[in-house]
Amino acid sequence: MRAVGTPEGAYEITDVISASYQEPTVDDIVLRANGATVSGSLRGPKGTIRYKLALDALSATHLRFEIMTEDDPAINRIRLRSLSSPDEAFFGFGQQLSYFNLKGKLIPILVQEHGVGRGRPIVTQLIDIFADGGGGNPYVTEAPAPHFISSRLQSLFLENSEYSLFDMRPADHFEVKVWCGTMTGRILYGATPLDLIEAYTDYAGRMRALPDWIHSGAIVAVQGGTRAAHAKLAKLRADDIPLAGLWIQDWTGVRVTSVGKQLWWDWRLDETFYPQWRQLVADLERHGGRMLVYINPFLSNAAGHDALFTEGQHKGYLVSRADGTPYLIKNTDFSAGLLDLSNPETRAWIKGIIKDRLIAQAGACGWMADFGEAMPFDARLHGTTDAAAWHNQYSQEWARINREAIEEAGRGDDIVFFSRSGFTQSPRYSTLFWLGDQMQSWDEYDGIKTAVVGMLSGGVSGFSLVHSDVGGYVAISLHIAGKKVPVIARTDELLQRWMELAAFTAVFRTHEGLDPAVASQFDSSPANTAHLKRFAKVYKALAPYRKRLVAEAAQHGYPIARHPFLHYPDDPNTHGLRYQFMLGPDLMVAPVLDKGATTVEVYFPRGSQWIDLWTRREVGKEGDWVTMPAPLAKPAVFLRKGAASIDEIIDGLKGVGVL
Repeated sequence: MRAVGTPEGAYEITDVISASYQEPTVDDIVLRANGATVSGSLRGPKGTIRYKLALDALSATHLRFEIMTEDDPAINRIRLRSLSSPDEAFFGFGQQLSYFNLKGKLIPILVQEHGVGRGRPIVTQLIDIFADGGGGNPYVTEAPAPHFISSRLQSLFLENSEYSLFDMRPADHFEVKVWCGTMTGRILYGATPLDLIEAYTDYAGRMRALPDWIHSGAIVAVQGGTRAAHAKLAKLRADDIPLAGLWIQDWTGVRVTSVGKQLWWDWRLDETFYPQWRQLVADLERHGGRMLVYINPFLSNAAGHDALFTEGQHKGYLVSRADGTPYLIKNTDFSAGLLDLSNPETRAWIKGIIKDRLIAQAGACGWMADFGEAMPFDARLHGTTDAAAWHNQYSQEWARINREAIEEAGRGDDIVFFSRSGFTQSPRYSTLFWLGDQMQSWDEYDGIKTAVVGMLSGGVSGFSLVHSDVGGYVAISLHIAGKKVPVIARTDELLQRWMELAAFTAVFRTHEGLDPAVASQFDSSPANTAHLKRFAKVYKALAPYRKRLVAEAAQHGYPIARHPFLHYPDDPNTHGLRYQFMLGPDLMVAPVLDKGATTVEVYFPRGSQWIDLWTRREVGKEGDWVTMPAPLAKPAVFLRKGAASIDEIIDGLKGVGVL
């Protein structure tokens, strides 16, 4: 493994096979009370070795399997092959961003930066050149999971945290390979896709319900100091925009780097940049809003901002190299130390910082818990912890620490932190996920379309509460004749369409983006402000319905944004849908994801009938594709005919003046 990208956090993998043992025989089967053990031999270049497959029925829905070899301790890969059919579709694998159906794909299960461009022609190649291979590809993600559900209701996941690879390319089978001498996992039973998700989240954990304040409107990103924050807040109030909170990521102050303005990672309030912070928090709270900030597991080593780094280095709290020196991780044109979360003392220390500086001093009710992908494979960790086996686990431990901190502070029910990275059991700990740093573009590689696919695929794998940065994050510009010229940056239209999408997801949160000066903002034009107001109202009006879905997520693990397959598994036409989703069982959403489009193609699954949200007229026929109007401010959204929630949804939208 070689870390690549700027920031470092993606990986170039070189795999060399020195010997392979195949052609298994079955020599013995021993039955046990709740299981069986199968043993036999495998043939390879040095003769044969023994293997053992243990099967244990843990419950009515979980069959655990463990595969190991004997005779040769050098064996460090296990591969499992299972039959499939050419028309079988496979869903899940964590927050996959490009494809919902992964049949025919090779999926690495490795927590890593998802890249910039992710296969988009020209952009990806240029990023690879100028950012040390950081362009990514369609199969990398910050939050993978070694888990799937198929259209034939097969479901399997690995308990291993080591790097694994799911090869779904063959027509008649699939293969799972894990970089470990033992493969451990479970095969699940369920009568429906939702049953299988519930069975899976018995192991992965379920996300707790969001606090009520989240549902009251938009979380709006502001930055630039106290005066700028007050001005934005005044604008939001003057325009009567439903507001859940302000998200101020630069509360620690700003450092200027080669990519623009980044943050000081010393996790203390910059009272020069934000004088009278407490007054700002109190003013926000008087109007029903909450303050949200930012943190990550890195520590700045820059002079004047290195107090935590120095303390952490002295106490042995940092990930180190083999010689004991801190393992500095490159970001853009600076590097930083990484917390060793395998050390119990480190965990207690950073939790204390979260409780003291973010909660007590900054008065935060939430924050972005960023990063978690960059744990080096060749690092030295606390005790005998294996860095390679711990790489994927690091992300869920980062979420666990944030969760423990808010619970120890007595704020487990009302503080929300949103995670970018994740692994199998991250849903047990994180309170919310977001989909990383999409480009401010329309494309299917790294733009708005990936915000839909990532939300739906993540939902299959237990990431029940997922949202994205409204408008995207990554912008690219050039300096020409002393002026900054945008190359890729969001327009008013893209921002407005992203607002429409966000209103029908778990959380409505804006982002000013990597380079706010070149990107359209909510206050860049009266039309943008009016659009934010309208769809913050839509989000608020859906609160009673959405809260029931959030409660289902906490109780059963169901995602609140659902792919139609989850409710209509017997309709094979749903398998190929990528950009159409359901908010619970009663709302169908087909967001506009193409520049200039004012219509969308909508599929109405067999066994269902639908009513247009805006006209309340019955539309389409079940099993049909229909071209539906979707002008700005009226995206294609439909109510399931006969649903008990119809009157509640319509009355709510009328109540805020949207209908």
